Amino acid sequence: MAHFSSDRSWRTFKRGLLNHYVLNGLEVALGLFLVTTLVQLIWGTQHAAAASVGVIVTIVVDNPAPRRGKFWRMLPAPLLGAPLFFMVQLMHQHLVLLGLVAVLSTFLGFLWMAWGKRGAPIAIAVVLAMVLGMSVPKPAEGQLLAAAAESTMFFSIGAGMFLVYAVIANTLLNFRYRVQFIADTVLSLAALMLEQARMVLPEAARHVGLEGESVDGEAYGDNLADRNFGKFSRGGAPQQHMGQLMARHAAFADQLQSARDIVLESPRTPRRQRLAGMLMQMLEIRDHLLACELDLEHLRKSPEQAPMLLAQQAMLRALAMEVVHLADSLLLGRKPRAMSNLDALLRPMQMASKLPAQRLEESLPDHYDTDVSPQALSRELSERIVRIHEEVNRLIGLGRDEVEPDLAVVRASWQMFVSPTAWSWTPFKGLMSWDAPPLRHAIRAALAIAVGYLVVQVLPWNAHAYWVLLTIVVVLRGSLAQTLERRTVRVLGTLLGCVAALAILSAHLSPLGLILCLTLAQGVSHGFALRRYLFTAMGATVLGLVQAHMLHAGGSTTFHMFERVVDTLIGTGIAWAFAYVLPSWERSQLPALVQRVLKAQAAHASTSLAVDQLQAVDNAPELAWRLARREAYDSLSALVQAVDRSLKEPRAVQPPLQALELFQAHCYQLLGQMSSVKIMLMMRRGQTPSPFAVQQLQDTAAIIDACLLQAPPLPTAGDAEAQRPSKMPAPERVPGPEDRDQLIPWLMRRLATARILAGQLQQDAVQIRQLLAREETLPPVQAEPTQAQST
Repeated sequence: MAHFSSDRSWRTFKRGLLNHYVLNGLEVALGLFLVTTLVQLIWGTQHAAAASVGVIVTIVVDNPAPRRGKFWRMLPAPLLGAPLFFMVQLMHQHLVLLGLVAVLSTFLGFLWMAWGKRGAPIAIAVVLAMVLGMSVPKPAEGQLLAAAAESTMFFSIGAGMFLVYAVIANTLLNFRYRVQFIADTVLSLAALMLEQARMVLPEAARHVGLEGESVDGEAYGDNLADRNFGKFSRGGAPQQHMGQLMARHAAFADQLQSARDIVLESPRTPRRQRLAGMLMQMLEIRDHLLACELDLEHLRKSPEQAPMLLAQQAMLRALAMEVVHLADSLLLGRKPRAMSNLDALLRPMQMASKLPAQRLEESLPDHYDTDVSPQALSRELSERIVRIHEEVNRLIGLGRDEVEPDLAVVRASWQMFVSPTAWSWTPFKGLMSWDAPPLRHAIRAALAIAVGYLVVQVLPWNAHAYWVLLTIVVVLRGSLAQTLERRTVRVLGTLLGCVAALAILSAHLSPLGLILCLTLAQGVSHGFALRRYLFTAMGATVLGLVQAHMLHAGGSTTFHMFERVVDTLIGTGIAWAFAYVLPSWERSQLPALVQRVLKAQAAHASTSLAVDQLQAVDNAPELAWRLARREAYDSLSALVQAVDRSLKEPRAVQPPLQALELFQAHCYQLLGQMSSVKIMLMMRRGQTPSPFAVQQLQDTAAIIDACLLQAPPLPTAGDAEAQRPSKMPAPERVPGPEDRDQLIPWLMRRLATARILAGQLQQDAVQIRQLLAREETLPPVQAEPTQAQST
């Protein structure tokens, strides 16, 4: 057992070293070293320190990105940071004006949060330029303007040189980034498969070794599922695992979009097409996994199906391990091994799927949601798992370059699947509303900086006032959940970083040695920013202290560690306190997120049920469906993450968690039904569907569209649950003898269930709106800390 644990820890550590975060950290560290060393050799240590500030400000926005638009994506950071760096130095002798500049620059900088993931690094870079400008030593009397201009010039030189370096390095590392993003997505898929295996028979999961099993960190990006999701799930093991499964789907959707931006950019060469084909293949596997969730509740109620469910569970687990081996091979740069022989596990499912299909239509009365025999449901689940085995085999074949990728859709329209790279004024228009979260966060951050600046002026030591402000900037995040995550870690990281910096500065290293320490600290700080913030806090502390020593031209190598720790505690306390000022509680964003989910679900159902896809001669229907599917998953992922963040908010302002959990579960169930129908139809592509089947598809699409897009008015108290439908009326016409084939009964069942789910989603949305509206009318309540906050 100990050997297994150590082996697993080694594999986790190895994957951590080989991911794109660490590679990006090494890349920026090398850039910092090259630029700073070059400036140091030509102009000296002090000018190299000023250039390093420009590099550090620009490094914040240097992340793996598509080659197209990389330069323009990074340019705003040095373009805005240089004049701000100059202005702050001019205000060194004017404390009031300096405070005003600090507050105003913080407010304007954080407005870039309106651009989302692209804008957040710009916001941090702008504020960082302001804070680091305060760390520049005050010049002699009468030399303020010349000294500020000189240091700003070298700031610009460093930023410009690194900008060129970053664009070149990103181009050179583009293919390696593609491989690493695919590997991360493969690991996330493996985590999703393991969670689905747990869902097959939750009560037996612990007996077959699945309970608590993970894929060594779940592809790094699945922290969402590992943190809080499922804690608010009511009920027993199936409900709790359903919460975890939804979290895995959300994390996988988020990982997919990050991979799309890199992998689907211009997939023209054979190597790029192979990776793009693997990405598309994982989308198909996800659809099959989602369809596996259908009817499990009925199967688990049949004791005679337990042996088959155990076999299906073991098969999913074995397939997950095959996927893990594929990811490891990609990270190590090796050709993946061929898929293992799983015939012994696969044989029961193959035998079940080949049994004669039950004539379900003979047992269907006036409605379509009648219970079907467990044997028929188990047969359908076995068919899905057999298809997953085939899809995983194809995925590994793509990884081994033995299968040709099918990229007919994305090869010509890849731009439609990636995030925009150009800057536009559209997000800025959203700041015109007082309730806009980026605007409120900008005001909140500016007020926190103002208070922090006033506090440092009355401290007995204020030579390093920037340290308090820097702590506020990095700890105060857009939501309370993110702020709480960084609160304690920042203090611990600063303490450890101070000890490391004290050892470095006490060693009286040469300028080149200090640059090497600076480089290492920058690489650690940048490489672990999104994965292990403790390491980032340690690296940032060493970086700040060593750089401040260099800016002061090799002054005293001693500093008061006590002051640094106290400054960190003060900054952390201020950031924590201001997380409650002008808060943007997640419940205020939920109505818009719920509406987005409903629109996306309706669009996905409409394209999934479209008849023209069966006889299409081009890729237009396929493209429309893929885009609708992406939005359906992405919108639901955004909702899941918002609910997850709300778990750390005060109980008095938390949204109706149980209603939201039910809404999310029904959304995933509807997605599963649509995926199942889509698979049925695509297996019969080119065949002429019966008039009855066509009518059922069109009627169901119309009903789903009406339920999800035409929301009824808010009901009175207690009406929402009473109005929840349990059955949908059957169509006017029943299938005739000419319509009867194996497809019809299963299609009828899926479409009928989809109609029921659409009605349930409509009522779920009504109930959520009602509960949120009721909470808004309640008198103010003293916020009670959650368990996460009290600990």
